[in-house]
Amino acid sequence: MQRLRTPAHRRSTSLSALRLLLPSALRGVVAATLLVVNTLVWCLALFPFALIKLAVPVKAVRVRVDRILNAIATSWVACNSAWMRLTQQAEWDVDGTALLARRGWYLVNCNHQSWVDILVLQHLLNRRIPLLKFFLKQQLIYVPVIGLAWWALDFPFMRRHSAAYLSTHPEKRFEDLEATRRACGKFARTPTSVMNFTEGTRFTRAKHRAQRSPYRHLLKPRAGAMALSLSVLGEKFDALLDVTIVYPDGTPTFWQFLCGDMRHVMVRVRRRVIPPALLTGDYAGDPKFRKTFQAWLEGIWRDKDKEIDALLAHGTGR
Repeated sequence: MQRLRTPAHRRSTSLSALRLLLPSALRGVVAATLLVVNTLVWCLALFPFALIKLAVPVKAVRVRVDRILNAIATSWVACNSAWMRLTQQAEWDVDGTALLARRGWYLVNCNHQSWVDILVLQHLLNRRIPLLKFFLKQQLIYVPVIGLAWWALDFPFMRRHSAAYLSTHPEKRFEDLEATRRACGKFARTPTSVMNFTEGTRFTRAKHRAQRSPYRHLLKPRAGAMALSLSVLGEKFDALLDVTIVYPDGTPTFWQFLCGDMRHVMVRVRRRVIPPALLTGDYAGDPKFRKTFQAWLEGIWRDKDKEIDALLAHGTGR
């Protein structure tokens, strides 16, 4: 077992001069500036290759361009980790990253509490597994600069419709599933980590009460995107990486994270074998298969809920 207990992987008895001298709000401004500059620089490097990908719809060309695009995105994440080391002072308690392979295909599942989760995952998994490809809300494609980058990197954009809307537009019910199918088909060209926040939204106590969730620390899992990812890429996936993130001192906002106010984060990565029977079924059209898949995912969710209980008991009592 490998466990890391360090601020950004390097424990030191003294903080860097920047963290020591700058007040919290000023650290936040510095971190936000570094994030924006880093994003702009790497997006400028990415856009010419994105245009080539758009203009030349030839598979051999796109495979090579995809590798370049993924390398650029990986460098962006690495530079984010650099400014995090400069501005953050959190204690990282991490277990389960030792035996991962950068050339594999992974389905990655994680609980979701804050935008900070994304930076935590990228920081810990970058260059340990292929670049994480997140399921994103359709509206995010319009985010200036980075929306185009997400498109070029084949991030799947999902339309989330309300139950009331679907009752009057039933033809839209499988729209997200088809978007997932198209995106996963592209992922087959090069090693990829398909990232899914299975709850579908960030956890809050209000959402937890509204759902009447049977779990103490989690919302109910949504299985559709994961099931379709497995049906399209199932035989390529080496494993399911089940990630659990816990903030023992309370979930930080993105601004609190930038300010260096996150004191402690605990992360557990569990490699799970994907049952072969779940790789080929029809989740949308086969009720029996859907029930089997949901039971498997709910079992994972029960284990995760218990693990969060244990981590919180350990983390808050340190």
